[in-house]
Amino acid sequence: MHKFVLTALATLGAAGILGLSTTTASAATSKVNSYIDSQDIKPAKVTKSIWSGFPKNKYRHGKAKPEGVVVHETANPSSTIYNEIAYMKRNYNNAFVHSFVDGSRIINIANTDYLAWGVGFPGNARFVQFEQVEVHSKSAFAHEIANASWYTAYLLNEYNLKPNDAAYDGKGTVWSHGSVAKHLGGSTHTDPVGYYASAGSKYFGQKYTMAMFYTMVKKYYNAMNVSHTKLVSAKYTSVNKQATLSKKYKKYYLYNHLKGANKNAKRQSWSKISPKVGKTYYIDMVGKKSTGQTWYRIKPSKNTKSKTRYWVYSKNLSGVKNVPTTTSESSSSASSSSVATAAASSASGSTTATSSASSN
Repeated sequence: MHKFVLTALATLGAAGILGLSTTTASAATSKVNSYIDSQDIKPAKVTKSIWSGFPKNKYRHGKAKPEGVVVHETANPSSTIYNEIAYMKRNYNNAFVHSFVDGSRIINIANTDYLAWGVGFPGNARFVQFEQVEVHSKSAFAHEIANASWYTAYLLNEYNLKPNDAAYDGKGTVWSHGSVAKHLGGSTHTDPVGYYASAGSKYFGQKYTMAMFYTMVKKYYNAMNVSHTKLVSAKYTSVNKQATLSKKYKKYYLYNHLKGANKNAKRQSWSKISPKVGKTYYIDMVGKKSTGQTWYRIKPSKNTKSKTRYWVYSKNLSGVKNVPTTTSESSSSASSSSVATAAASSASGSTTATSSASSN
């Protein structure tokens, strides 16, 4: 994060740093990318470690509506990912980003639904931003590129954005800090271009470029097999109903959010609710989509305290009805209790029971 309070060296020159015009041919023959493929390097999983101290300001089009991803590099060869995170928390009033990446970790520390302060105006109000920590071996650099390019694709997918390299015309979804500075202003920084070139040359005998990085982003994005559809609106109603699982349930899926109406909706394993045809599940919310479909949010048991709920299409359930109230049962129980008490008192010859009988 020290780069945020330093001015980039002007001697690097616009042609060498901001001129991100590497040809598609050179990107296709990247030694780093080929190494990632040949070694079958798997990207790290995202670790969520959101710090509540960061401010929450909406993007220019609203909450959870970024327009792209900015790739940074810390410009500090001696720091670690945890040093950088700690530094950022202490100095977030100056600048902060959403996540950090190194050769073995992807750590998300700020809610990506809200903007970060990493590239100045106007870029801050447009992009999700993450930092790469400088690493110091061939393997670590390849792993870091795999992590960073996969994470970029992951973010694009999460926010319904398609890959588009912004380096050439300043119109796209994948940005370096240098591209933001060149096309939008707000900063004089040029990362991660210098770091990529230096580390690529040192460990692979070939400069690594943003064009090569973009090739990896597209590869990971395409492997996610995403199909972006416009979200529809839905009307939600809280209810207290129950239903049984239909024999048709295997034709459909279980979701963590209402499919098509929530950007974070993902398929879930049926094993999460121990499915069995005819088994009763409890419904605490109905979602009616603008398309006309009805969905139910279910929980495994009537009195569960778990916050975990799952959404299912209406055809997954049958026999939907209100959950029976317990009022009559309670009254019956109370009445039985009173009779039992009176009988016991009468049997013991209590004065209270005798007096009561005489008055009647």
